[in-house]
Amino acid sequence: MTPPRNRFLVSRALRAAPAALLLGLAACATAPELPATQSLTTATPAEMVATIRAAAGDGEGELDVQPLRDSQVEDLRQRAERLQQQGHHRDAAEALDQAIALVADDPALLQERAEAAILLGDHALAGELAARAQSLGSGVGPLCRRHQATLERVALVQGDAAAAASAKAAIEACRVAPPPRW
Repeated sequence: MTPPRNRFLVSRALRAAPAALLLGLAACATAPELPATQSLTTATPAEMVATIRAAAGDGEGELDVQPLRDSQVEDLRQRAERLQQQGHHRDAAEALDQAIALVADDPALLQERAEAAILLGDHALAGELAARAQSLGSGVGPLCRRHQATLERVALVQGDAAAAASAKAAIEACRVAPPPRW
């Protein structure tokens, strides 16, 4: 027969075993923390969008392809612009989403929505939209430079210096002179 003191210790150990087992399993189940990416920019979202829009330039003396606009889409674009100017970025994004629902493959709309995503801090979405707009667009002109500037800004925020440098180099490739007119 086990002495009373030993019985108490054994009983206590048996009661503590399930809790220790659960703690051990919980420690195994937690995902390891991924190292945080270090942003390569200190620009605010508004400064980033201003830089992107400035990259477009004036388009003077170069080829610039502009799509025809649906009046309903144009109204939504203008509404989004007004809302952004008033600081209502989420509402502006919703107006652009409505316009994209009407014309899903408009590079200018996708670019505007990418810029709205930056203002909302959704850099992953901004990168996706800018890349999609770039693939659908003409590949030249001010809009092309905005796509590439967006990709550059997103890469900087995500800490990807190589992708940022590549996008920055691609900005100048968007500048193409118009064909000569005889």
